[in-house]
Amino acid sequence: MSRHVSISPSEAADRLSIRELVEAYAHCADRRDAKGQMALFTADTHFVVYMKATDPKPSQELNSREALAPVFADLNKYAATMHFLGQSTILALTGDKATGEAYTLAHHLTIDGEKRQLMIAAIRYYDSFVKQDGAWLFAERLLYVEWIEERILS
Repeated sequence: MSRHVSISPSEAADRLSIRELVEAYAHCADRRDAKGQMALFTADTHFVVYMKATDPKPSQELNSREALAPVFADLNKYAATMHFLGQSTILALTGDKATGEAYTLAHHLTIDGEKRQLMIAAIRYYDSFVKQDGAWLFAERLLYVEWIEERILS
C-alpha cells in the first residue's frame, strides 16, 4: 500500500482518470454499449479471460480492440446486468503508464418465461493502463473469475 503525504495535482488527476476508466467499463457493459466499451482500450490491447482463476491456461485471449466486439456483444443474452465495483487500486503510476487491480461482482439476469435466474461472478481484474493523447486507456486487462454463484429468483 502506498502512503501519500503529498500528491501533485497531475498525479491526482491521473489517478482519478484511471478510476473513471474502470467505472466506464462497467457502465458501458450494463448499458450494452459495446462500442463505448471498446473505445476504452488501445487498438492493440491484450484482453485475457481466466474463467477459473486457479487455472494458468486462459479460457480466452484477444489481441486487438476489434476482437473485443463479440465478447462485449455477448452480454446481450442477459435481460440485465449490474456490475458492482469494489476496491480499485493503482499499484504503480509512472508518467503515461500504470498498473492496477480492481474487484467486481458482476450480476447477470436471465429471464425465460416465468423463470428468472441470477448468475453472480466474483471477478478480479489485473490492468495495465497507458495514457494516449491525454486519455487513459486499458492496454491490457486480465480477467480472473474467482467464483460463480447461481440462484433462482422469485
